[in-house]
Formats: sequence, structure tokens, C-alpha cells
Amino acid sequence: MIAAAVFGVLALAPLGAGIKWLHLSSSTGDLPVPGTSNEQTGVVVGRFDRDSPATDFVISFRVVAPALVWFRHTPRGWERYIIENEYLPLEAGGAVYDIDGDGDLDIVFGNDWQGDKLWWWENPYPHFDPKVPWKRHLIKSGGATQHHDQVFGDFKGTGKPQLAFWNQGAKAIFLADIPADPRHTEPWPAAKIFSGNAGEGQGSAAEYAEGMDAFDVDGDGRVDLLAGNYWFKYENGKFRPIKVGKIGGRIRAAKFKPGKYAQIVIAPGDGSGPVMFYECKGDPANPSAWVGRDLIGHSLTHGHTLDVGDVDGDGNLDILTAEQGQWHENTTKSDDPNAQSFILYGDGKGNFRKTIFTTGMGWHDGKIADLDGDGRMDLLNKPYTWKAPRVDLWLNR
Repeated sequence: MIAAAVFGVLALAPLGAGIKWLHLSSSTGDLPVPGTSNEQTGVVVGRFDRDSPATDFVISFRVVAPALVWFRHTPRGWERYIIENEYLPLEAGGAVYDIDGDGDLDIVFGNDWQGDKLWWWENPYPHFDPKVPWKRHLIKSGGATQHHDQVFGDFKGTGKPQLAFWNQGAKAIFLADIPADPRHTEPWPAAKIFSGNAGEGQGSAAEYAEGMDAFDVDGDGRVDLLAGNYWFKYENGKFRPIKVGKIGGRIRAAKFKPGKYAQIVIAPGDGSGPVMFYECKGDPANPSAWVGRDLIGHSLTHGHTLDVGDVDGDGNLDILTAEQGQWHENTTKSDDPNAQSFILYGDGKGNFRKTIFTTGMGWHDGKIADLDGDGRMDLLNKPYTWKAPRVDLWLNR
């Protein structure tokens, strides 16, 4: 199945730092409607078509089929392809990597609380057929349920990446090496590398741990794993969790300012709390060396959006964060009608200028990416259940 949208005549609206944004929405016919599910769980971005300069996106669903759809950028606008046409109750999160080593990006998603499986979908580049779903392969089956967040990285320094994934039902993180022949290896051998609390249940924080990222936190040249409210140092064949903050959730690490060590941002995710910016004031392996400050000034309600990128093109990294607006299913009433999204413009020195981007709109896993291939960073919002099914883009003009 394929659906296409051609741009209409839309006004350029100044928001944020004076940037002019072209807002496109499936609610006004500018984009294809994502599907029929009113629960849109996860989204990933990547150049799934190697011949296109644009960064495309894939949305996951539960409740009804299809389970995965791909919004492919074309000269006519965005076209909707079905990647998985069956009903699979997929969880938020997802990851992209060239799993089979053929030069194109593949996709990972896992079951929510209703299932115990984790899969990857094989990119059929260059033979994209809107009537043919991508081939699905099994990574994990059995054990506990729910797999909210995954990330790839060479965390063990072997020269080959591994897949780290949360298994919330087990309250644990697992790590799996990509098999030598991933197309014919099911499931992948995986080992538990962490078990315990990772910032959930603290005050109004979420009831389960979530959030993952990969970045060289301590500047030793090796990519580190971040999850919940920890970063993990790999030493002597084991992963040592180093606590960064009290509350866990969405987590990102980056170099927002010069120096050897990265800085870490944590947003509340499926709960409520502050958006915290942590800097290292000593040994990054010492939890007490991480000093945080509140970037927003008040608690975010279900702040399930956190992304990093240079939105205004000044060479400094900025932060996108936002509130869900609605998290209860099977209702048309917003849980938070005044939900806000924020762009925090960085100055390259660790300081940020807070701007309110939207008010009254629900966000979930919002992304910063060059969605139209023009070299400028755009914004993507795929709400969870707020007015779903729905998708919104803001093109940076």
C-alpha cells in the first residue's frame, strides 16, 4: 500500500529563534495519515533510501495493523510504505543500523508489555515495492515482556557493534553481539549486563526504566552506553553503572561545550520531572562529580521527547524536549491541554536560551533531522495518542 501527499500552500510561521518554519500535518492533508491505530508507539529516523539526501522516518503502532510504516521522501512529497503489514503490539523506542552489512540501514523494534519478542527488519534497498513488506527476523523470544528502547554501539571495544536493549519486564538491560550471519541466526545470543532500578519510581517518575543512548562520555575513545539515569563504563569484561542523576528517563549525551568529557541531558519520559543538564566536575566515573541544573524551570508532564541537533545552524548543539499532552488511551480528552514543546538554543559554552515552540500540542519521541534533504535541521512530531493517528513536520526555511 502506498499513499502520497503533495505540498499545499502553507504559511511560513516564525517560531523559536526567529527561524521560519513550514508546518506540514497529516491532519490538514499535507502528509499521508500514518495508519488506523490511535496508539503510535515508536519512531526512528534514517536514510533508508541511500539514493535520497533526505532523512526518512518509520513509525510503529499497536492496537491494529499495520505495525510499521515508512514515510519516504520523494520529489512529490512524502509517500507512505508499509514495512510490517501484520498486527504486532510494538513498544516505543526502536533503533537503526546496517545489521547485515549490505550498506543500507535496517530497523529494530520490540514487543510492548503484551509480548516477549524483539525483531529486526531487513532493508530491501534498492528494490522498494510499496506492496511488499520488509523481511522480518527474530532477535529475542521468550523471557520477560516489554522492550522500550534499544541502541547500537561498540560498547566492548571489539571493533564490531553490539545491540543493547531494555527488557522492562525483567528490569534489566541485555547486550547482544550482531551474529556473523544475522539473516540466518535466530534468536541472537544475549547477556544480561544490568539489573535494578535506573531512576524509575522516584517521586512522579515513570513506573519502569527507559531511555538509551550511545556516546563516548569519558573521552577515552570508546563509545559508552547510557540508560535510565546511568552511564556504563566497560572494564574488566563488565559494565559498571555510574549514576548521573536521581530521576531517569529519556537520556542523551553530547559535547555541548569544549572539553574532554561529554555532558548528559535527562528528561522525565513516561513520568513527570525536570529536564536536567549534567556536567562533570571531576572524575566522570565518580557519581558525585556529576552536577546538574534544571533547563526548563518547572516539571515537565510526561516529557517523552528529547533530541539533540543544531537547529539554527550556528554550529552549536540545541535541545528539543516536549510534553505528551495525552497518554490515556481510548479518549478524545487531552490529559494536558496546555502541553508545551521547547527548543533550547545552545551557545557552545553550556548555556541555553529557552524558547516555547508549541502550546496545546501533544508530542511523543519528537526528532531533529534533515527531513527534506536541504541541509537544514527540521522537526518531527509523532504524537502517541493525542489526536492520533497523526504526524507533523516543521521544515526549517
